[in-house]
Amino acid sequence: MAYDIITDSSANLPDSYIERYGLSILSLEFIVDGVSYRGYSEGEITDNRQFYGMMREGKVVKTSLVSLREAEAVLRGCFEKGNDALFLGFDSALSGTYEAVSTHMQAIQAAEYPERRLRCVDTLAAALGQGLLVVEAAKKKAEGMGLDELADWAQGDRLHFSHWFTVEDLKYLQRGGRVSKGAAVAGTLLNIKPVLHVDEEGHLVPVQKVRGRKKSLQALFEHYADTAREPRAELPIYISHGDCLEDAQYLAELISSAYGVTDVVINDLDPVIGAHAGPGTVALFFLTDKAR
Repeated sequence: MAYDIITDSSANLPDSYIERYGLSILSLEFIVDGVSYRGYSEGEITDNRQFYGMMREGKVVKTSLVSLREAEAVLRGCFEKGNDALFLGFDSALSGTYEAVSTHMQAIQAAEYPERRLRCVDTLAAALGQGLLVVEAAKKKAEGMGLDELADWAQGDRLHFSHWFTVEDLKYLQRGGRVSKGAAVAGTLLNIKPVLHVDEEGHLVPVQKVRGRKKSLQALFEHYADTAREPRAELPIYISHGDCLEDAQYLAELISSAYGVTDVVINDLDPVIGAHAGPGTVALFFLTDKAR
């Protein structure tokens, strides 16, 4: 039975990947000065440099979940053309989107489309870590994997998608309660850069502190060196960045030069996630045999 893959805009995938794999994208939203913006609109490009510029100017950015009305419309469109659906959603430990959307869609399917099938998987992933999982799922679908087998694979393999982050300015993590105000002030004065990862429960947790930007990028490389799956030259790396392309490219070059990796995806960090991490965020995602 044919089925569609539905995900949300936090996956940060380039438009070319969305088109190539026929993905349906539900958009989260961000709000600046009372004006609401969509994280993704088909055929439109968000001016992320302008967004990060507003953050650097001190604008406070708020975020909101996927519209249930939009999720319902996408699901109905899928079912009414005769397809089943697989929803791969944003990490439930970081957002309420997965719980809200999956609950709503499952209720619609059960009440109105009992002949159709819907599987929902909490990816426990964010940004291009979620995007990497979605792309790997789409490849398996293209190879002929059925809905249930693919949903079971995503559920079982999701912890083998490793997430490592560093940020430029601690104040955004402080606003979100990730670090204390005192730690943020002290870290700024001492040029401390935290290195964080997403753990087995989907929480973003600090792992180490280094002094200086280059050392924080080097730390991301070292975590890749310690835990990436073999054969490294044949596997992808995905990098999200908060308006700091040169730093993302520097990290990609470190990995490519050391291990011969050629499948590299670099994309802007979605504003909904960037609102909480801030300009200068660099996030590295790759496959690992360890459970994060």
